[in-house]
Amino acid sequence: MNTRLLKKFVHWRLKPGSNYYLLVILSTITGFLAGLGAAIIKHTVKLIENLIDAGIPDNVTNFLYFIYPFVGISLAVLFMHFILRQQVNHGIPSILYAISKNNGYMKPHNMYSSIVTSALTVGFGGSVGLEGPTVATGGAYGAFLGKLFKLDYRQKILLLGSASAGAMAAIFKAPMAGVVFALEVIMIDLTTMSIIPILLASATGSLTSFLLLGTNVLYPFQLQDMFHLNKTPYYIVLGIVTGLVAVYFTKMYILVENFFHNLPNKWVRLVVGGAILGVLVFTFPALYGEGYHTINSALHGDYSYLFNNSIFYSLQGNFLVIIMLITSLILLKVVATATTFGAGGVGGIFAPTLFMGANTGLVIALIFNYFGYDISTSNSALVAMSGTIAGVLLAPLTGIFLISEITHGYDLLMPLMVTSTISYITARLFIKNNVYSIQLAKRGELLTHNADKNMLYLLKIKDLIEKDFLTVHPDDTLRILVQKVSESHRNLFPVVDEQGHFMGIVTLDRIRKIMFKPELYDKIKVKDLMFVPEAVAYIDESAEQIAEKLQKSAMFNIVVLDRDNRYLGFISRANLFSKYRSLLRRFSAD
Repeated sequence: MNTRLLKKFVHWRLKPGSNYYLLVILSTITGFLAGLGAAIIKHTVKLIENLIDAGIPDNVTNFLYFIYPFVGISLAVLFMHFILRQQVNHGIPSILYAISKNNGYMKPHNMYSSIVTSALTVGFGGSVGLEGPTVATGGAYGAFLGKLFKLDYRQKILLLGSASAGAMAAIFKAPMAGVVFALEVIMIDLTTMSIIPILLASATGSLTSFLLLGTNVLYPFQLQDMFHLNKTPYYIVLGIVTGLVAVYFTKMYILVENFFHNLPNKWVRLVVGGAILGVLVFTFPALYGEGYHTINSALHGDYSYLFNNSIFYSLQGNFLVIIMLITSLILLKVVATATTFGAGGVGGIFAPTLFMGANTGLVIALIFNYFGYDISTSNSALVAMSGTIAGVLLAPLTGIFLISEITHGYDLLMPLMVTSTISYITARLFIKNNVYSIQLAKRGELLTHNADKNMLYLLKIKDLIEKDFLTVHPDDTLRILVQKVSESHRNLFPVVDEQGHFMGIVTLDRIRKIMFKPELYDKIKVKDLMFVPEAVAYIDESAEQIAEKLQKSAMFNIVVLDRDNRYLGFISRANLFSKYRSLLRRFSAD
């Protein structure tokens, strides 16, 4: 029976168009699984928070903040070390790596490991979000289905994009934001037909989330002050400020990440990171966990979170203290987030970005109001959240749609557009890649929306090497070389020594005038005729680098060597660009 079903399935797969309908089905399944993962993560974190909630009054300093984050991260690290025996990578970067470098493959443990480790990290107060692990979970299911049904690379990355859209839509209950996120941040290039699986995954993910987590808005927001055109200059200023905050976020995140990377081992990182995080969370309790309560308070102009369970409780009502504390939260949130990751915790950066945005909008509005301007603190906090998302992710549309959906703040669409666009432009002046992809970009492993670069990156150098060139030794005579010419259909002859090291090239043009003079056959040697080409390629270089070398030179063939200068073969200009065009046609086809 199973064999008969398998034969029917294979027969159906061979029919024209069947692969597309299979993708539609798989993307819907992936969206459901991503929504299920989002619900499990959310409920688990809530359960942990309820279990450790000591019910301490707001006016009492909670000394347990010293140890809660360390306990959660320690449990996550111990789970990875002793049970999983593998590292759980950050969610969205792992998707980008799977697309760019790993042929759409993700390790199967990501289907559950991100849920466990992120719930422990965030539930005990790690200063990160849950969207990254949710995306990693959804992506792992997408990668698993892609491998199970033997999808090709193009179909795999479309399924990963669909999984990411479904996960983002589920965790934020924002289907359009999920779609836009997949287009702006995850996917490299899309055709008209490709958008359907992403739409279905996003819709399915959000519907699953609504069913399991309720239909309430993530950040309830009620518009009290309408947007007026005379406030446009303020939102331009807010865009510049949030763009600079985004630059600070990215630079500081990388700085702290490098600090932990240079520590000897993960146990040292755990102790150092746990100690730093404990001090930060104890001093500023608002840094505890995802920060959703803080964001909701900021959206309502309520800054009591600055003082609850804090050593600053007695300083309420002092305007200067309020401004200094909010500014401190903005500056320290990214430190707490990067420290959580550096110590070994697992989470995402969306929630910290929203946290910094809400506080930035609140503090800027308070300062403007102090000097006599009439600025809505609620509107400013909401719009600034969009600005920081646009700047940190370099994704303005994601910022606009995400904030509109998670707050129902559609009436502020104009200031959202203004601030997000200005923030994006400001951030791009200082950073070229978002915080997710900056490390991949440094290593040249990042696929982008640039189709030319992507196709060249996807070309495999080993598949381009032509090895049917006859080699000669530098001490060979013209007689031996002429014999090789008669045996070869090529007009290039690489010169190598006894160990295979490349010495140079002899071309047919160089010997054409003397090859019919037998009296010279034993007098002239290959080393007298060879020359060293102006450029060579190495096996570990990318196709883009090799294509650039071919374009800059007048050569039609470029020799390929290993890093010990041993000869491997040639890559021809015609073959490289023929394979490039073939790959581009395949990826551009609907």
